[in-house]
Amino acid sequence: MSLSLLLVSLFTFVELNCENLFDYQHDEGFNDYEYLPEGTKKWDRNRYWQKLNNIARELVACGSEGDGSQAWTLPDMIALTEVENDSVIHDLTRRSLLRGAGYEYVMTQSADERGIDVALLYSPFSFRMLSHYSLSVTPPEGKHATRDILYAKGLLVTGDTLHVMVVHAPSRVDDEHATRPYRLRVAERVIHTIDSLARYDLAAKVVVAGDFNDYVGDSALVKLCTRHLVNVTQEAKGTNGAKGTYKFRGKWGSLDHVLVSPAMHDVFLDSRICDEPFLLEDDERYGGKQPLRNFNGPRWKRGFSDHLPLIVRFELKK
Repeated sequence: MSLSLLLVSLFTFVELNCENLFDYQHDEGFNDYEYLPEGTKKWDRNRYWQKLNNIARELVACGSEGDGSQAWTLPDMIALTEVENDSVIHDLTRRSLLRGAGYEYVMTQSADERGIDVALLYSPFSFRMLSHYSLSVTPPEGKHATRDILYAKGLLVTGDTLHVMVVHAPSRVDDEHATRPYRLRVAERVIHTIDSLARYDLAAKVVVAGDFNDYVGDSALVKLCTRHLVNVTQEAKGTNGAKGTYKFRGKWGSLDHVLVSPAMHDVFLDSRICDEPFLLEDDERYGGKQPLRNFNGPRWKRGFSDHLPLIVRFELKK
Protein backbone atom coordinates (compact mmCIF):
# COMPACT_ATOMS: atom_id res chain seq x y z
CA MET A 1 0.00 0.00 0.00
CA SER A 2 1.42 3.39 -0.96
CA LEU A 3 1.98 6.08 1.67
CA SER A 4 -0.56 8.41 0.02
CA LEU A 5 -3.22 5.72 0.06
CA LEU A 6 -2.44 4.94 3.71
CA LEU A 7 -2.93 8.56 4.71
CA VAL A 8 -6.26 8.69 2.94
CA SER A 9 -7.55 5.39 4.35
CA LEU A 10 -6.68 5.91 8.02
CA PHE A 11 -8.59 8.40 10.19
CA THR A 12 -7.24 8.97 13.70
CA PHE A 13 -9.53 10.38 16.40
CA VAL A 14 -8.22 11.52 19.80
CA GLU A 15 -10.11 12.41 22.98
CA LEU A 16 -8.53 14.22 25.95
CA ASN A 17 -9.70 15.89 29.15
CA CYS A 18 -7.16 18.71 29.48
CA GLU A 19 -7.57 19.18 33.26
CA ASN A 20 -8.48 22.84 33.77
CA LEU A 21 -7.04 24.45 30.65
CA PHE A 22 -7.73 28.03 31.78
CA ASP A 23 -6.16 31.26 30.65
CA TYR A 24 -4.99 33.71 33.35
CA GLN A 25 -7.59 36.42 32.81
CA HIS A 26 -11.02 36.70 34.41
CA ASP A 27 -14.10 35.94 32.31
CA GLU A 28 -16.94 38.08 33.62
CA GLY A 29 -19.77 36.07 35.13
CA PHE A 30 -17.78 32.87 35.69
CA ASN A 31 -16.05 31.44 38.74
CA ASP A 32 -12.53 31.20 37.34
CA TYR A 33 -10.82 33.02 40.25
CA GLU A 34 -8.74 29.98 41.19
CA TYR A 35 -6.92 30.27 37.86
CA LEU A 36 -5.82 33.91 38.07
CA PRO A 37 -2.40 35.30 39.07
CA GLU A 38 -3.80 36.26 42.47
CA GLY A 39 -5.78 32.99 42.83
CA THR A 40 -4.89 29.91 44.83
CA LYS A 41 -3.15 28.31 41.83
CA LYS A 42 -1.00 31.43 41.18
CA TRP A 43 -1.94 30.95 37.53
CA ASP A 44 0.11 33.39 35.45
CA ARG A 45 1.40 33.78 31.90
CA ASN A 46 4.36 31.45 32.40
CA ARG A 47 2.29 28.61 33.88
CA TYR A 48 -0.38 29.08 31.23
CA TRP A 49 2.03 28.80 28.33
CA GLN A 50 3.81 25.82 29.83
CA LYS A 51 0.43 24.11 30.19
CA LEU A 52 -0.51 24.95 26.57
CA ASN A 53 2.75 23.60 25.20
CA ASN A 54 2.47 20.49 27.36
CA ILE A 55 -1.00 19.78 25.96
CA ALA A 56 0.33 20.38 22.45
CA ARG A 57 3.19 17.96 23.07
CA GLU A 58 0.73 15.39 24.40
CA LEU A 59 -1.50 15.66 21.33
CA VAL A 60 1.46 15.37 18.97
CA ALA A 61 2.49 12.18 20.80
CA CYS A 62 -0.91 10.71 19.94
CA GLY A 63 0.24 10.53 16.33
CA SER A 64 2.71 7.75 17.04
CA GLU A 65 1.91 4.08 16.59
CA GLY A 66 2.58 3.41 20.27
CA ASP A 67 4.67 0.32 19.54
CA GLY A 68 8.11 1.86 19.27
CA SER A 69 7.97 2.12 15.48
CA GLN A 70 8.92 5.28 13.63
CA ALA A 71 5.54 5.63 11.88
CA TRP A 72 3.89 8.90 12.87
CA THR A 73 1.19 11.23 11.64
CA LEU A 74 -0.86 13.94 13.32
CA PRO A 75 -4.36 12.98 14.51
CA ASP A 76 -7.12 13.95 12.09
CA MET A 77 -9.60 15.01 14.76
CA ILE A 78 -9.30 15.81 18.48
CA ALA A 79 -12.12 16.16 21.04
CA LEU A 80 -11.05 18.29 24.02
CA THR A 81 -12.90 18.74 27.29
CA GLU A 82 -12.26 21.03 30.26
CA VAL A 83 -11.12 24.03 28.21
CA GLU A 84 -12.11 27.53 29.27
CA ASN A 85 -12.82 29.60 26.16
CA ASP A 86 -12.07 30.46 22.56
CA SER A 87 -8.90 32.38 23.37
CA VAL A 88 -7.37 29.28 24.96
CA ILE A 89 -8.08 27.10 21.91
CA HIS A 90 -6.87 29.90 19.61
CA ASP A 91 -3.59 30.00 21.51
CA LEU A 92 -3.32 26.20 21.44
CA THR A 93 -3.89 25.91 17.69
CA ARG A 94 -2.21 29.11 16.51
CA ARG A 95 0.53 30.00 19.00
CA SER A 96 1.65 26.88 20.90
CA LEU A 97 3.90 24.04 19.75
CA LEU A 98 0.84 22.81 17.83
CA ARG A 99 0.72 25.90 15.62
CA GLY A 100 2.25 24.19 12.58
CA ALA A 101 -0.38 21.45 12.52
CA GLY A 102 -2.98 23.55 10.71
CA TYR A 103 -5.92 22.55 12.87
CA GLU A 104 -9.24 24.37 12.63
CA TYR A 105 -11.64 24.22 15.56
CA VAL A 106 -15.16 24.77 16.83
CA MET A 107 -16.30 24.92 20.44
CA THR A 108 -19.17 25.63 22.80
CA GLN A 109 -19.85 28.72 24.91
CA SER A 110 -21.70 27.17 27.82
CA ALA A 111 -23.35 28.55 30.94
CA ASP A 112 -21.21 26.26 33.10
CA GLU A 113 -20.51 27.88 36.47
CA ARG A 114 -16.73 27.84 35.99
CA GLY A 115 -16.88 28.69 32.29
CA ILE A 116 -15.70 25.25 31.20
CA ASP A 117 -16.38 24.25 27.58
CA VAL A 118 -15.59 21.54 25.03
CA ALA A 119 -13.87 21.86 21.66
CA LEU A 120 -13.28 19.90 18.48
CA LEU A 121 -10.04 20.29 16.53
CA TYR A 122 -9.88 18.93 13.01
CA SER A 123 -7.57 18.86 10.04
CA PRO A 124 -9.22 20.55 7.04
CA PHE A 125 -7.43 18.01 4.85
CA SER A 126 -9.32 15.16 6.56
CA PHE A 127 -12.67 16.74 7.41
CA ARG A 128 -14.69 19.55 5.84
CA MET A 129 -16.96 21.22 8.36
CA LEU A 130 -20.55 21.73 7.19
CA SER A 131 -22.29 22.87 10.37
CA HIS A 132 -21.96 22.88 14.14
CA TYR A 133 -23.95 24.03 17.14
CA SER A 134 -24.36 23.54 20.88
CA LEU A 135 -26.87 21.21 22.49
CA SER A 136 -27.92 22.44 25.92
CA VAL A 137 -28.90 20.10 28.74
CA THR A 138 -31.64 21.20 31.14
CA PRO A 139 -30.34 20.76 34.71
CA PRO A 140 -32.36 19.00 37.39
CA GLU A 141 -33.95 21.28 39.95
CA GLY A 142 -31.34 22.84 42.21
CA LYS A 143 -28.39 22.00 39.94
CA HIS A 144 -26.11 24.45 38.12
CA ALA A 145 -25.95 24.50 34.33
CA THR A 146 -23.50 22.00 32.88
CA ARG A 147 -21.36 22.04 29.76
CA ASP A 148 -23.23 22.06 26.46
CA ILE A 149 -22.74 19.15 24.09
CA LEU A 150 -20.93 20.17 20.90
CA TYR A 151 -22.44 18.80 17.69
CA ALA A 152 -20.51 18.97 14.42
CA LYS A 153 -21.29 17.67 10.96
CA GLY A 154 -18.88 17.43 8.06
CA LEU A 155 -17.50 15.44 5.16
CA LEU A 156 -14.70 12.89 5.33
CA VAL A 157 -12.21 12.45 2.50
CA THR A 158 -14.34 9.53 1.28
CA GLY A 159 -17.30 11.88 0.77
CA ASP A 160 -19.21 10.29 3.66
CA THR A 161 -20.92 12.51 6.22
CA LEU A 162 -19.60 12.26 9.78
CA HIS A 163 -21.57 13.45 12.82
CA VAL A 164 -19.55 14.14 15.98
CA MET A 165 -20.71 14.97 19.50
CA VAL A 166 -18.30 16.06 22.24
CA VAL A 167 -19.52 15.50 25.79
CA HIS A 168 -18.34 16.61 29.23
CA ALA A 169 -20.95 15.24 31.61
CA PRO A 170 -21.46 16.63 35.14
CA SER A 171 -18.88 15.62 37.72
CA ARG A 172 -19.47 12.89 40.29
CA VAL A 173 -17.26 14.68 42.84
CA ASP A 174 -20.02 15.74 45.25
CA ASP A 175 -21.99 12.49 45.29
CA GLU A 176 -22.07 9.92 42.49
CA HIS A 177 -25.62 8.82 43.29
CA ALA A 178 -26.96 12.36 43.63
CA THR A 179 -25.42 13.52 40.34
CA ARG A 180 -26.35 10.40 38.36
CA PRO A 181 -29.72 11.80 37.13
CA TYR A 182 -27.87 14.77 35.61
CA ARG A 183 -25.55 12.50 33.64
CA LEU A 184 -28.55 10.50 32.51
CA ARG A 185 -30.03 13.72 31.12
CA VAL A 186 -26.84 14.22 29.09
CA ALA A 187 -27.17 10.67 27.75
CA GLU A 188 -30.81 11.29 26.85
CA ARG A 189 -29.84 14.47 24.97
CA VAL A 190 -27.30 12.50 22.94
CA ILE A 191 -29.84 9.75 22.24
CA HIS A 192 -32.45 12.28 21.13
CA THR A 193 -29.97 13.73 18.63
CA ILE A 194 -29.01 10.31 17.29
CA ASP A 195 -32.67 9.36 16.92
CA SER A 196 -33.20 12.57 14.92
CA LEU A 197 -30.31 11.67 12.61
CA ALA A 198 -31.71 8.14 12.15
CA ARG A 199 -34.95 9.53 10.75
CA TYR A 200 -32.99 10.69 7.72
CA ASP A 201 -30.16 8.15 7.60
CA LEU A 202 -30.31 4.77 9.36
CA ALA A 203 -26.65 4.21 8.45
CA ALA A 204 -25.38 7.55 9.77
CA LYS A 205 -21.73 7.64 10.76
CA VAL A 206 -21.64 9.00 14.33
CA VAL A 207 -18.88 9.46 16.92
CA VAL A 208 -19.72 10.49 20.50
CA ALA A 209 -16.64 11.23 22.60
CA GLY A 210 -15.59 12.93 25.78
CA ASP A 211 -15.47 12.73 29.55
CA PHE A 212 -18.74 11.08 30.58
CA ASN A 213 -17.76 11.03 34.28
CA ASP A 214 -19.00 7.45 34.31
CA TYR A 215 -17.25 4.12 34.10
CA VAL A 216 -18.25 1.20 31.88
CA GLY A 217 -21.32 -0.39 33.47
CA ASP A 218 -22.62 2.86 34.98
CA SER A 219 -26.17 3.79 34.07
CA ALA A 220 -25.54 6.62 31.59
CA LEU A 221 -23.03 4.54 29.59
CA VAL A 222 -25.34 1.53 29.65
CA LYS A 223 -28.21 3.68 28.39
CA LEU A 224 -26.14 4.99 25.49
CA CYS A 225 -24.90 1.54 24.52
CA THR A 226 -28.41 0.12 24.44
CA ARG A 227 -29.30 2.65 21.75
CA HIS A 228 -27.13 1.23 18.99
CA LEU A 229 -23.87 2.84 20.11
CA VAL A 230 -20.72 0.77 20.56
CA ASN A 231 -18.01 1.69 23.07
CA VAL A 232 -14.89 1.11 20.97
CA THR A 233 -12.55 2.18 23.81
CA GLN A 234 -13.98 -0.15 26.47
CA GLU A 235 -10.95 -2.43 26.29
CA ALA A 236 -8.37 0.24 25.46
CA LYS A 237 -5.07 -0.05 27.31
CA GLY A 238 -1.75 1.75 27.20
CA THR A 239 1.62 0.32 26.23
CA ASN A 240 3.39 1.55 29.37
CA GLY A 241 1.11 0.24 32.09
CA ALA A 242 -2.02 2.42 31.91
CA LYS A 243 -5.17 0.31 32.31
CA GLY A 244 -7.49 3.31 32.01
CA THR A 245 -7.43 7.01 31.25
CA TYR A 246 -7.76 8.00 34.92
CA LYS A 247 -6.41 6.72 38.23
CA PHE A 248 -8.34 7.23 41.47
CA ARG A 249 -7.03 5.99 44.82
CA GLY A 250 -4.70 3.55 43.15
CA LYS A 251 -7.24 2.06 40.73
CA TRP A 252 -7.19 2.61 36.99
CA GLY A 253 -10.48 3.28 35.23
CA SER A 254 -11.83 5.22 32.29
CA LEU A 255 -14.22 8.15 32.62
CA ASP A 256 -13.38 9.01 29.00
CA HIS A 257 -15.01 7.06 26.18
CA VAL A 258 -15.48 7.02 22.43
CA LEU A 259 -18.80 5.59 21.27
CA VAL A 260 -19.72 5.01 17.64
CA SER A 261 -22.72 4.08 15.53
CA PRO A 262 -22.82 0.69 13.75
CA ALA A 263 -21.74 2.31 10.47
CA MET A 264 -18.59 3.70 12.12
CA HIS A 265 -18.03 0.45 13.98
CA ASP A 266 -17.86 -1.25 10.59
CA VAL A 267 -14.72 0.78 9.80
CA PHE A 268 -13.25 0.72 13.33
CA LEU A 269 -9.62 -0.47 13.31
CA ASP A 270 -8.27 -0.23 16.88
CA SER A 271 -8.09 1.87 20.02
CA ARG A 272 -5.54 2.47 22.76
CA ILE A 273 -4.56 4.83 25.54
CA CYS A 274 -1.61 7.14 24.93
CA ASP A 275 0.60 6.59 27.98
CA GLU A 276 3.98 7.68 26.72
CA PRO A 277 6.53 7.62 29.60
CA PHE A 278 6.73 11.43 29.77
CA LEU A 279 2.98 11.55 30.56
CA LEU A 280 3.42 9.36 33.66
CA GLU A 281 4.99 9.56 37.09
CA ASP A 282 5.50 7.14 39.97
CA ASP A 283 2.43 6.63 42.14
CA GLU A 284 4.24 6.93 45.46
CA ARG A 285 1.19 6.13 47.57
CA TYR A 286 -0.37 3.17 45.77
CA GLY A 287 2.47 1.92 43.55
CA GLY A 288 2.89 1.69 39.81
CA LYS A 289 2.41 4.72 37.58
CA GLN A 290 -0.18 7.48 37.35
CA PRO A 291 -0.80 10.43 34.99
CA LEU A 292 1.54 13.35 35.53
CA ARG A 293 -1.08 15.98 36.25
CA ASN A 294 -0.76 19.75 36.39
CA PHE A 295 -1.47 20.22 40.11
CA ASN A 296 -1.54 18.02 43.19
CA GLY A 297 -3.63 20.15 45.51
CA PRO A 298 -1.93 23.56 45.55
CA ARG A 299 1.41 22.19 44.33
CA TRP A 300 2.20 22.91 40.68
CA LYS A 301 3.78 19.85 39.08
CA ARG A 302 4.46 21.25 35.58
CA GLY A 303 2.52 18.29 34.25
CA PHE A 304 -0.05 17.58 31.57
CA SER A 305 -3.44 16.31 32.77
CA ASP A 306 -4.94 13.93 35.30
CA HIS A 307 -6.48 12.11 32.30
CA LEU A 308 -4.64 10.29 29.52
CA PRO A 309 -5.69 10.58 25.85
CA LEU A 310 -7.73 7.99 24.01
CA ILE A 311 -6.72 7.18 20.43
CA VAL A 312 -9.12 5.52 18.00
CA ARG A 313 -8.31 4.63 14.40
CA PHE A 314 -10.77 4.02 11.61
CA GLU A 315 -10.02 2.57 8.19
CA LEU A 316 -12.08 4.60 5.78
CA LYS A 317 -12.96 2.88 2.54
CA LYS A 318 -13.75 4.64 -0.71
